[in-house]
Amino acid sequence: MEKFAGRAFRRSARSALGFDDGARPSPRGRGAKKNGPDQALGRSRGGWSTKLHAATLDENCAVALHLTAGHAHDGRQFEALYESLEVDNVLEFAALDKGYDADRIRERLALDGIEAVIPPISSRSKKLPYDKELYRGRNRVERFFNKLKQFRRLATRYDKLAKTFFAAVCLVAAFLIAKNS
Repeated sequence: MEKFAGRAFRRSARSALGFDDGARPSPRGRGAKKNGPDQALGRSRGGWSTKLHAATLDENCAVALHLTAGHAHDGRQFEALYESLEVDNVLEFAALDKGYDADRIRERLALDGIEAVIPPISSRSKKLPYDKELYRGRNRVERFFNKLKQFRRLATRYDKLAKTFFAAVCLVAAFLIAKNS
């Protein structure tokens, strides 16, 4: 028994043998710093996830890619994705899913002379028309994502760092372009 500040403490067998080196954070707290860089990981219903936003020409060619956390809303990522497109790209229409149905997105596309092909979300009070024939072409984007998911490393995200995962996505996207050209 040892005395410390008038109190008696019994040393455990581990500390007596020199195995206990003092207090340390719990196993859960040993990860990255709380205010460290964003690793594009977010909680959603299924657990930790990452979203990949893509602008594609067809199912084989992505022209812009953007990585966000899984809980991030699609519509808020539109500006970053749209700004990353090259100025040379001349778009006649943009077929986007319901997650991008916002007046500001429609206005931005109209400002650049691009037809917005976005089905209205169910909660919109005034249902806006869209070209259903053009919207059918959006399945090419889904086919692009399906081709990406054929690579196990991308489908399961083994990488801890966002920049490493995004580099793998870019590498696979380049491979798809080279394979199909």
